[in-house]
Amino acid sequence: MRALVLLAALAGGCLDAVGPDVGPPLRASCDDADRDPAVAVSFRRDLLDGVFASVTHGCLACHTAGGSSPIGLTVGGLDLGSYAGLRRGGVQSGADIVVPGRPCESVLYQKVRPGPPYGARMPLDGPPYVSAAEQDLIHDWIAEGAHAD
Repeated sequence: MRALVLLAALAGGCLDAVGPDVGPPLRASCDDADRDPAVAVSFRRDLLDGVFASVTHGCLACHTAGGSSPIGLTVGGLDLGSYAGLRRGGVQSGADIVVPGRPCESVLYQKVRPGPPYGARMPLDGPPYVSAAEQDLIHDWIAEGAHAD
């Protein structure tokens, strides 16, 4: 009987009526293009001294040896205190932490957006999370080649 009802629904073009409601996507689609090509993003100024040093997010508190609670460094292996430390990546990310020119494939960018591919969204104790404008800085720095400037 159940099979007949399903067959009738499919034959009548009512596939949507029997499909599961899975809800909206966890994260928006991603585009690797630089969102503001007229503005160069600086690792030191915009990320290290900006987003990472922000009291709101506390990236450096967890991801540097001198941080107040360096769990991100001791457990995750990710050191955000320098360009070299960032580029080494963490236990899970390795070299994929930053893929120059490809923010959508870069774990650093994925982890600050909703629905990261593994683990928790950063910062771990958020919200607040990294703002959309700060996400754009990370995205564009990677899109521009992830230079050490």
